[in-house]
Amino acid sequence: MLRRLLLLPAMLPLAAPAAAGDGAGLADFVLVDKSERRLWLYRGGVVIHSLGDLQFGASPQGHKAFEGDERTPEGRYTIDFGNPRSAYYLSLHISYPDARDRAAAARAGRSPGGAIFLHGQPNGLADGRRMSRDWTDGCIAMTNAEIALLWRMIPDGTAIEIRP
Repeated sequence: MLRRLLLLPAMLPLAAPAAAGDGAGLADFVLVDKSERRLWLYRGGVVIHSLGDLQFGASPQGHKAFEGDERTPEGRYTIDFGNPRSAYYLSLHISYPDARDRAAAARAGRSPGGAIFLHGQPNGLADGRRMSRDWTDGCIAMTNAEIALLWRMIPDGTAIEIRP
């Protein structure tokens, strides 16, 4: 399901995504490589867009194991919904934790955490500014312009793989 067109303050209206069933220009797979700090959007096995200089959890190495470890998950998940009213400039939810993540955290007697997103910079930060590197609690952050582009190109239900 595609997100609705949004009119957000401090930016031009976002272009409407392609009509459902059309799919032109929409990604069908997202790949994130934490070590390269890069993200690639794919359509039909072909790269249609990439961006770099991503920001991760404050402890970026390793898979997220439990709430508060400030790590970004690794593995295959789904971008399942967008949140236009998050504390950060637009956000796309990643379906962490899955059953495997919940089971591993339970074995350790911990909560796996959640609320992992691709998102922009904190609301209220001056336009064009960025936080220092690796500041999130496990999310994947980028510039506001980059997340606005991904917002238009990634429909709900898109697979995402996050690699170490």
